[in-house]
Amino acid sequence: MSDVLVSHEIPGGAAWSVLVRAGRELRLTALGPGANCSTLLFAAGHPVDRLNIPDTLKAQMSATIRPPMVLMSDRGLALCSVTGSSLPWHDALCGHSTDAHVAPSSYQRDGNAWRRSARAGLLSELRKHGRDTADLHGCVNFFAKAATADDAAGSLTFQPDHATTGDWVALRAEIDVLAILSTAPHPLDPRWAPQPVRAEVRATDPPGPDDPSRAFRAESERALLLAKEVLA
Repeated sequence: MSDVLVSHEIPGGAAWSVLVRAGRELRLTALGPGANCSTLLFAAGHPVDRLNIPDTLKAQMSATIRPPMVLMSDRGLALCSVTGSSLPWHDALCGHSTDAHVAPSSYQRDGNAWRRSARAGLLSELRKHGRDTADLHGCVNFFAKAATADDAAGSLTFQPDHATTGDWVALRAEIDVLAILSTAPHPLDPRWAPQPVRAEVRATDPPGPDDPSRAFRAESERALLLAKEVLA
């Protein structure tokens, strides 16, 4: 079952937010080459639980987000499971863009071509939900890849052609989740060429006993069990 309950096209360089109920799927689809979707996640109704990128990566022995990983909160419970993706790599190391990454711009001068950093867009959406700067945290840059360069410094190199039109990623909400999304370019992308992203909330079948996210690692299974306790 994959009935679409909500569908919204986020323009390039814009921001949006959506509540995803437990058991439903948030599917993001790139509508242009080089798309980026900087994403924050919060447990709705549980203010202490928000996405913790360091713990998510460390517990699952990864430097990137990919299926069937679990996105974990500060307390180690599962917020979402990455149930599928057309790409094997989504950046979680570089954070979101700030005003320093974006050439000066204003709506008064530039109209609909106004350039906003991911931070500006994320903060605008956070404030709609009673949150603010203190609620910013490490994000996932869906559709983006920044890999270690082949040099002694181990610097990160942005790969501009990683995502193409139609690439997608699916997240299953394990508890009620508030997702804050910005389609501003990746902070290491030197271009200002933001692409739109379609966000859909879908009804899905519940996971079976052989759920890949649960079988991925012992830490993933524990995070999913903790999420079930919150729902109980």
